[in-house]
Amino acid sequence: MATHLVWFRLDLRIEDNLALAAACRDPDARVMAVFIVTPRQWQQHHMAPRQHWWIEQHVRGLHQALAARQIPLHCITASDYRDGTHRLVAFCRQHRVDRLFYNYQYEVNERDRDAQLEHLLAGQVVCQGFDDSVLLAPGSITTGSGGMYKVFTPFSRACLQRLRVDVPYPVAAPGGRQGHLPQPVAPPLPFSAPSQPVDGQLFAPGEAAARERLTVFCQQRLADYPGARDYPALDGVSGLSPWLAIGALSPRQCLHQALLAQPDALSGGPGLVWVTELLWREFYRHLLVAWPDLCRHRPFIPWTDNIVWSRDQTRLKAWQSGHTGYPIVDAAMRQLNHTGWMHNRLRMISASFLVKDLLIDWRAGERYFISTLVDGDLAANNGGWQWSASTGTDAAPYFRIFNPTTQGARFDPEGVFIRRWLPELAHVPGSEVHQPWRWAQQQGVTLDYPPPIVEHKLARAATLEAYQAARQPTGEAQ
Repeated sequence: MATHLVWFRLDLRIEDNLALAAACRDPDARVMAVFIVTPRQWQQHHMAPRQHWWIEQHVRGLHQALAARQIPLHCITASDYRDGTHRLVAFCRQHRVDRLFYNYQYEVNERDRDAQLEHLLAGQVVCQGFDDSVLLAPGSITTGSGGMYKVFTPFSRACLQRLRVDVPYPVAAPGGRQGHLPQPVAPPLPFSAPSQPVDGQLFAPGEAAARERLTVFCQQRLADYPGARDYPALDGVSGLSPWLAIGALSPRQCLHQALLAQPDALSGGPGLVWVTELLWREFYRHLLVAWPDLCRHRPFIPWTDNIVWSRDQTRLKAWQSGHTGYPIVDAAMRQLNHTGWMHNRLRMISASFLVKDLLIDWRAGERYFISTLVDGDLAANNGGWQWSASTGTDAAPYFRIFNPTTQGARFDPEGVFIRRWLPELAHVPGSEVHQPWRWAQQQGVTLDYPPPIVEHKLARAATLEAYQAARQPTGEAQ
């Protein structure tokens, strides 16, 4: 009897899991599963304690779901990927594993780990990987010359054209393994990694909770998504990123539900706007494979490495804690610090402020986000920060600099979101909340809120000068 082993990584679900489905296809095979906890590696990658906790809850749920199908899930603790690889090889030999199934991860450390594992198991265990966390495999969407797209719009058009012809539908969860009664495996022990619980009212653990949230969003709010998505005071976005980040939900499930609610979602209408956001996620994953240096926090545009960044730690800490004196930035950062999540429009605003108002290296912001977010995802986080910093592929031009005051007035006009997270401004009326220092001066009152740490107009000029100076050594036109 063949023994099949499923190696779960950040694909913590039984529904629409390509590796799990493939492992269970042979009804006569014995199927086992494994998850490897690597606390030191997670620390090196600056994974947030919230995400440690979030993963642990989903591993526990996965253990129960697999046990109900007579598939034992073994949890192995290793210090890092190298140690985990050797422990997995030993596990395969101990249990006489014939075939190992797993879903690809696209970051450079993870790809190196998988290559090492395949080398160690060569001739002993057949390894089979799957492009499970994407709609279309990296390398399958290319330009006319066969290269990876550097600009999102033509990439997304090519993806949509392919998807209209061949929509990848989800695969069903496996049934029980009839005739197989494996020895029960004890539930996973608490992870030996820093842990911080997530508010269950905001994000309930489990793939069932993810599927329910997806269904409600597509049925009730998808039609309004284009007009509501940029306003953080509204419940206008899906909020599915925490589950997507750890694979408790797949992009195929998202696309399928969108098409059920909006059958024209691949060609037009409000559904297309949300599907396009899924394709941004796709774009950033494809880029990691085409340009692995992105995983090493290198800028895509070489000359931006010449920028002389500020090393002002006081300003960095003010940004991190939400005390910059710019209400929309501070409200965004306090939402992040309190919940482990931030609205996407606010991610752009707060990132732009750090880089282009404070002239602080985008990598400091990228690191802070990944160390705080429950939905931390290297591809999306790096892509978003490099877009805001004008250092990445298809990034905002370096001279595009958000004005944090006008951004706040545009996307939170009456300050509803700002007052939710900055209670010290609760008594500042209406739109005055976007420049509370000016209102306080006019009223002759003192606010328990700091004045702006920089003057935007002067900061903008200094940033433009720094970027222009960085371009000069390359000989590029000014």
